[in-house]
Amino acid sequence: MTRSMLIMLAAALPLPATPALAQQGGAPAVALPVRQALGKVLPQRSPEQVYAKVCGYCHGRNVGPIILGRGLPAEAVHYIVRHGQNAMPAFRPTEITPAELDTLSQWVSQSPARKEEHGQ
Repeated sequence: MTRSMLIMLAAALPLPATPALAQQGGAPAVALPVRQALGKVLPQRSPEQVYAKVCGYCHGRNVGPIILGRGLPAEAVHYIVRHGQNAMPAFRPTEITPAELDTLSQWVSQSPARKEEHGQ
């Protein structure tokens, strides 16, 4: 891609609204997702947040097996998350940090079943 094409592409992209623009009568302020700045570490997510964003996408929605309320050993959850099994992919430490995985494994192991989850 040539430099001029990149400049044209960048100019066509919309800029996100900022609180400063809203105060000046510009575009309305919107809540932007948390983004990781270069060299900054995001705060650790709770096991509930990790499950909702990563695991719950498949588990309990007729894609993967239901895992809550089964008393799965935390060590098994930890291993399968890192290495994958059957159709489940492995998740890298950049996707679920080691600390998040430790707390998630314990949480899944001890969590009760949820009525709203369905599947295998």
